[in-house]
Amino acid sequence: MVMRLVQVSSVFALAVAWTSALAQQVSIRTARDGDFITVSASAVMRVDPHIAWTTLSDYDHLAKFIPDMKSSRVISRQGNTVRVEQKGDVGFLFYKEPVSMLLEVNEEPPTRITARGIEGNVKGLETRYELRTSPAGVRLDYAGRFEPDFSIPPLIGMPIMNRLIERRFRAMVAEIQRRDALARGAVKQSMK
Repeated sequence: MVMRLVQVSSVFALAVAWTSALAQQVSIRTARDGDFITVSASAVMRVDPHIAWTTLSDYDHLAKFIPDMKSSRVISRQGNTVRVEQKGDVGFLFYKEPVSMLLEVNEEPPTRITARGIEGNVKGLETRYELRTSPAGVRLDYAGRFEPDFSIPPLIGMPIMNRLIERRFRAMVAEIQRRDALARGAVKQSMK
């Protein structure tokens, strides 16, 4: 029993160390460009590219793992063009603003997803996810540009936006890694 507990603890410690090492390969940058906020983020992960793609394009389940997102649902799909409605909050502690968007999403499987806002309280929204494979693993790049249609407090606004974007991007990376680990575990189980 003690030996089994030591084995489980060792596996858990290795998993935490592995996830932490991967989390260190995440970079995020936000900046002001006039009234717009620009974002660029990237992460390198040792995951199956197919799992990365299916996680990014799982619009109906994004609210389950993206912080502050209350709902995300596909309204319509026509070929590789998808309309997605999303609702959530932007803020931190005492400052919260509701966000509602209707996105037109264009998929270029299995490497690129672009989206633009067509309704809602975020103006000029344009985003892009790209997946690339290399010997180092799967690289996920995100770029975005938007103008909030609500006030952002002058002194704390950009730190709040930076924190929000970082939390959401890291949550996406963590979910890709989680689903990949589950798939690898299922494959190992089926081989026994």
